[in-house]
Amino acid sequence: MSDLSGKVALVTGGSRGIGAAIATRLARGGADVAFTYRSATRKADETADRIRAEGQKALPIEADSADPQAVTGSVATAVQALGRLDILVANAGIFPNGPLAEVTLNDVDQALAVHVRGVFLAAQAAATHMPDGGRIISIGSCYAERVPTAGVTLYSMTKSALTGLTKGLARDLGPRGITANVVHPGPTDTEMNPADSPEAAEERAYTALGRYGTGDDVAGMVAFLAGGDGAWVTGASFAVDGGYAA
Repeated sequence: MSDLSGKVALVTGGSRGIGAAIATRLARGGADVAFTYRSATRKADETADRIRAEGQKALPIEADSADPQAVTGSVATAVQALGRLDILVANAGIFPNGPLAEVTLNDVDQALAVHVRGVFLAAQAAATHMPDGGRIISIGSCYAERVPTAGVTLYSMTKSALTGLTKGLARDLGPRGITANVVHPGPTDTEMNPADSPEAAEERAYTALGRYGTGDDVAGMVAFLAGGDGAWVTGASFAVDGGYAA
């Protein structure tokens, strides 16, 4: 278990799914956790309760990751309320999919806003508050490494951008000991991608382990990168995908 005692984390999109699992795992390691959510108030309350059950402070922040002011404002709110910021986990995401010819300009703008601009702005804002040795971790997707089906071009493009963003952040922030890494989950059992959906059998077949992952599978890698054992790991991509990209 990574020791995160005395640390403060901000998880974007932390009210449910992978984000909620990450927020809870960081709290279990000893961190106080702020997290953003867009509209799922009940889910946000439940995640906050789980964080507090671990003995840590919880701060739900209503913020749309497609809104630049909301993104930077959430960082400022977390710092003001919890006193510092040591860990940023940029997890908020959407899943645009469908025939290429039907993708609209609005679809493109929305996906870029959430998956690329929002992550950049959150990292930029967080870095101004982080002490030396901070952590920036982005949540990408197995589709950044392998695209075995049609209809996910836009999603794959935006998630792939996180690899370049991560490498750039690693160089910019390395002199301060701040690390930047990206975690690429495979098919993970969440509300967005349930393990009992009509597409689940096909998704499982693409993995080497033949099963869906859980939010805790992804959260374990995030906790490692956020802790002391991850201090010399930066600019790297980690597939937590059951062998999806193998």
